[in-house]
Amino acid sequence: MNPNNNYAGIPDRYAQLEKAGVVLIPVPYDGTSTWGKGADRGPEAFLDASANMELYDIETDSEVYRQGIYLAPPITEDSSPEALVDAVHSTVKGYIKRNKFVTLFGGEHSLSIGSIRAFNECFEDLTVLQIDAHADLRKEYEGSACNHACAVHEAAQTTNLVQVGIRSMDAIEKTYMDQEKVFFAHEMATDDYWMDKVIDLLGDNVFITFDLDALDPSIMPSTGTPEPGGLFWYETLEFLRRVFEEKNVVGFDLVELCPNPANRAPDFLAAKLYYKMLTYKFSGEEAEEDEPADSGSVPGLATNFDDDDY
Repeated sequence: MNPNNNYAGIPDRYAQLEKAGVVLIPVPYDGTSTWGKGADRGPEAFLDASANMELYDIETDSEVYRQGIYLAPPITEDSSPEALVDAVHSTVKGYIKRNKFVTLFGGEHSLSIGSIRAFNECFEDLTVLQIDAHADLRKEYEGSACNHACAVHEAAQTTNLVQVGIRSMDAIEKTYMDQEKVFFAHEMATDDYWMDKVIDLLGDNVFITFDLDALDPSIMPSTGTPEPGGLFWYETLEFLRRVFEEKNVVGFDLVELCPNPANRAPDFLAAKLYYKMLTYKFSGEEAEEDEPADSGSVPGLATNFDDDDY
């Protein structure tokens, strides 16, 4: 149980928007998924697991929550996929302009259309690093361009999109894909240097969209569309640690947790993964013992966007 309704039950002084360096936005949306339903329950399961997670990280000897993590009100717009994307876009952009490190937890992958759009408008020369089992490059699906199957179509047109872990796609998606920037799971399995190759393709400013079905279903069965042959825990952490160390990660989202009440382990994996990603972002920048970090300017933030845009 979460005794104070803060992220992970952290003390109030680390959970206030004014002083927090990090914003976490839950997006309990499952409006366009086409097989396993339940991603709208993902944020609640993630937050419940987070509240029962140890907050000391052994690997880095740190407690990243001391940077301050503000749990934002959830985005609950569900009148249409387009309205959801618009709500995510405007909300994310607002927090970025307050110099916060913005993160999201879904919900299904269509929410990333809005988050990527906001980050692309706020950061110069953005790279989108998609870690996913599915290509998600359709221009339109089931009558909407804001479907989970279209999650990175816009990013492929407007950003430097690098795709990692792909092992399921429709033939039409090849027409939108830059195969020089796609790392298929079956090739990664025999390539000892795939991490180096990915990092070489990333620009300085990176937004990560992490679909949990990128992970192997033996460790992450709780997704709407599990695919065999995915990433495992320690190789995922090694890769993420290197990305955070070598690039300026400007934000990230985690999507597609479809919780199963009979198996809570995937919920805890998602909670731990989120916390690890924050830990890698702020490793070496831990706040003082008694005060959360005061958010200053965000590295890489553009200065030419319009206040009226959000």
